[in-house]
Amino acid sequence: MTKLTCFKAYDIRGKLGTELNEEIAYKIGRAYGQIYQPKTVAIGCDIRLSSEELKQATIRGLNDAGVNVLDLGMTGTEEVYFAAFHLDVQGGIEVTASHNPMDYNGMKLVRENARPISADTGLKEIQALAESGQFLEVSQKGHTEKYNILPEFIDHLMTYIDPAKIRPMKLVMNAGNGAAGHVVDALEQKFQQLQIPVEFVKIHNEADGNFPNGIPNPILVENRDSTRDAVIQHGADMGIAWDGDFDRCFLFDEKGQFIEGYYIVGLLAQAFLLKQSGEKIVHDPRLVWNTLDVVEQYQGITVQSKSGHAFIKDVMREHNAAYGGEMSAHHYFRDFAYCDSGMIPWLLAMAVLSETGKSLSSLVEEMIAKFPCSGEINFKVADTQATIQKLFDHYADQKPEIDQTDGVSLNFGSWRFNVRASNTEPLLRLNIESRRDHNPRPMQDYVDELTQLIQGEA
Repeated sequence: MTKLTCFKAYDIRGKLGTELNEEIAYKIGRAYGQIYQPKTVAIGCDIRLSSEELKQATIRGLNDAGVNVLDLGMTGTEEVYFAAFHLDVQGGIEVTASHNPMDYNGMKLVRENARPISADTGLKEIQALAESGQFLEVSQKGHTEKYNILPEFIDHLMTYIDPAKIRPMKLVMNAGNGAAGHVVDALEQKFQQLQIPVEFVKIHNEADGNFPNGIPNPILVENRDSTRDAVIQHGADMGIAWDGDFDRCFLFDEKGQFIEGYYIVGLLAQAFLLKQSGEKIVHDPRLVWNTLDVVEQYQGITVQSKSGHAFIKDVMREHNAAYGGEMSAHHYFRDFAYCDSGMIPWLLAMAVLSETGKSLSSLVEEMIAKFPCSGEINFKVADTQATIQKLFDHYADQKPEIDQTDGVSLNFGSWRFNVRASNTEPLLRLNIESRRDHNPRPMQDYVDELTQLIQGEA
């Protein structure tokens, strides 16, 4: 029995050829079909050069397990999620490696009503069956038909804004040569039909699996220049950039400044609590103080969850939360079947700009001043657990408050940090924040101190 290494905590991700290929994709489709026995599954793929072939192999596996398939073509992940709860289907699969290197690909899987399939909720069973290859023959194979989900998806997105309240503005849209471009085009057309006075400045809008402008992942500092420059050049009110499968969007203010996803969580929490106080807001443990402050200010209730889409969605469902946000730019919405969307956040941000008459910078700058943060810093290390232990040992005498919801968080009162190992790479991910009202040291001091510790220089 071949051990499959592409199964991660909440999705499938692996190196092409060795960890993921058409044969493995077929087995995953076959196992999904045999375990869940859905009547119909919606499937789409991003624009990576290997995605279409892997999608077709997965479809063959599903069909051979007796499952009918709606092939959505080239889509972002959230279009598959939308299909899974909007159409009469019992599951969805998106073939994508999101922001991973060129030689990777993967899958995100959901069940009926777009319920996530993670290691805790079925992914291990799919892995075990795909590894054993003990597939049952079915009396009738499934069939496949193509389906265009885009018109219905656009109609749903428009429910998050009131067209009459949108003030004139200019937006830079950077699809990064990923899957977002076709949705941007369709929204632009819809805005024109409804005479919404918003001008789209589109850059890198064409889908291209060669990624001529690099793999789109604006969480990396080096990937932000094109959006920032376009915002400044065109005098735009806001810049929006997406990753490859556009389940994450990243916002830039009118000065071209990148806004850390952490503060967007606060902004969107505020938007929901202004509509309805007392709602529950789910957040991850990486950066927390601003979210706790905003939610308390607007009479909401915070719930902490482990990072990762499958975990956040489960916690949101459990608590009937209106919104969940991660500082990694994943945002989840109850009205979107608790799924993450890279389109809803910027639409809500646009609505807030319109309703308040304020600039994006003025809406977030107070949050940033009260709770400065480092942004996520990645370190390549030989042994993630040994490095984390070293941090524990170093700070033990300061007796920090320790939280191990996800990785390790150490809280010293005036500052805190969270460090966790990547699910897919030999990386440590570090986040640091401080409280202005507790007279912290400059943020760079904390960054330097932890960098030296992690890299073994202290």
